[in-house]
Amino acid sequence: MRRKLVWMLLVAAALGLVLTGCGQQRTQASYIGADAAKAIALDAAGIAEGAATFASADLENRNGTDYYQVTFTADGQNYAYDIDAVTGVVISGTQNGGTGGGADASGTETAAVGEGTGLSDGSRNYIGAQQAKNIALNHAGLTEDQVTFVRSRLDWEDGRQVYDVEFYTSDYKEYDYEIDATTGEVLSYDYDAEGYAPSADAGTQTISADRAKEIALAEVPGATTKDIYEFEVDRDDGRLEYEGTIYYNGVEYEFSIDGYSGAIRSWEVDSHR
Repeated sequence: MRRKLVWMLLVAAALGLVLTGCGQQRTQASYIGADAAKAIALDAAGIAEGAATFASADLENRNGTDYYQVTFTADGQNYAYDIDAVTGVVISGTQNGGTGGGADASGTETAAVGEGTGLSDGSRNYIGAQQAKNIALNHAGLTEDQVTFVRSRLDWEDGRQVYDVEFYTSDYKEYDYEIDATTGEVLSYDYDAEGYAPSADAGTQTISADRAKEIALAEVPGATTKDIYEFEVDRDDGRLEYEGTIYYNGVEYEFSIDGYSGAIRSWEVDSHR
């Protein structure tokens, strides 16, 4: 009886391995393949097949997602793209000049793009890094001689290419923009008073929560207190600060306001439209 039970268990285990193997084969069969991943990466970069030299097109996995990591060079530039192995969606992509650089599937480490007139492949025309700068400056109400640029680079965000533009002013205010690489639309931006320090004569007189809300709402024409869906009192290094979120017309605004001077210490905007 025991021998029969052991035999049955062995058969069941073997059957499980076979089924697992079949499942893996089905999964592998559903992949787009390295050649298709290469073609997708070239199309995203706007590079003709004959102009590229491929270094890799390897199947990788991160957090349960299978993807092809495609790297190649063209016209002295290095490109790195992560392509979903099943759907063919571009997860992330970067470009940089010279050797080295690259990115992983998270897209968190991106290489700077040369600040030329933009990339073009006939069907896709990018506005260029300089135009992205101009759009960001105009939105911030600043001129180029009032700021120092940290970067203006082409990147991927949520499946589309954007320019990531960052700069700061002489009084330590830092601005960060994401601008659609094709249309020039401001997709998101944030503002931080990175080096903010209250003046010595700021005193200990605080502003009220209602006053802090008024200051924030003044930055969003048309919004009212009913559009504030998060608001709290906090302490930053022992200093009173008001933090909150406004949601108005499909756009989310996160802010923090100094509880003494009423100065906006941070301001972040994301469009959900």
